[in-house]
Amino acid sequence: MKTLRFGLEIETVGISRVALATAIHSVVGGDLHTGGYGDSRVVDRKSRTWSVVPDGSLAGSLNGEIVSPILEWDDIDELQQIVRAVRAAGARADSSCGIHIHVDGARFDAKALTNLVKMVNKQERLIEHALQVSPTRRSRYCQPIDPTFLARIESRRPQTMLDVQTAWYGSVRHTPTRYDSSRYHGLNLNSLFYRGTIEWRLFNGTLHAGEVKAYLHLVLAIASKALTAKSAVSAKREFDPATARYDLRVFLLRLGFIGADFKSTRHHLMKHLGGSAAWRGERRDRATRPQAAPVPTEGGSEPEGAHVAA
Repeated sequence: MKTLRFGLEIETVGISRVALATAIHSVVGGDLHTGGYGDSRVVDRKSRTWSVVPDGSLAGSLNGEIVSPILEWDDIDELQQIVRAVRAAGARADSSCGIHIHVDGARFDAKALTNLVKMVNKQERLIEHALQVSPTRRSRYCQPIDPTFLARIESRRPQTMLDVQTAWYGSVRHTPTRYDSSRYHGLNLNSLFYRGTIEWRLFNGTLHAGEVKAYLHLVLAIASKALTAKSAVSAKREFDPATARYDLRVFLLRLGFIGADFKSTRHHLMKHLGGSAAWRGERRDRATRPQAAPVPTEGGSEPEGAHVAA
């Protein structure tokens, strides 16, 4: 997870693109460039370019999309500083905004991509609820895994990248283009075939640095799991609001989100879900259990399993 390269696009409203670039420059240093029509960029101290570009889908006249350079795990702290600086400058994220995360696809072969598609399909409803993807965005900009594409994957068992590409487009001779209509999926493989990155489009716009970090962790962990797994199951898990928090916690622990380092990530990903993180379903009376119950402390006993996600 910590070795994958990534980039992201953060959509904002409320301030000009020059103001956005100025806020970025205050964190990364380097050279600030402002161009025509308010387009701006920052070449930071490491000679990487942070671009601020217009986006016609955003509300109002004061808006901009921040396009990061290629980043690595150790850059996440600085990215959070940028998010905070942009927010302090007056930028906001409204319902027209989103965040797109790109993972370098160079290490993915047909097997890893098949694993990725199946893993996402299985947990898709749970992830969508955790991220609060609105029905409007889900139906238009970040559609679920196409069942026809999944059926091709299941029946043909791709052995090459061309096999996966053919399954994605439904045609062996399809030429990928940047604005191909197939890109409007939460997991966008058109981006992989066009520019070499796997794009995730599920995320609502936010300028909360902790949420941005959590989104990155989630994407990188799923991608890492797909690269290392021997196989994956695609059967879609039904969403149960009564057990959703527990279900996601188990999924996150299997992805490696264990311990204090990922406490904030677990919090931000689970905070909108119902149920208990410590047990699934209704809690049974301890007195009916065959094993002896622990002696409660003054403040009450700890819920079973709560220590696992401390």
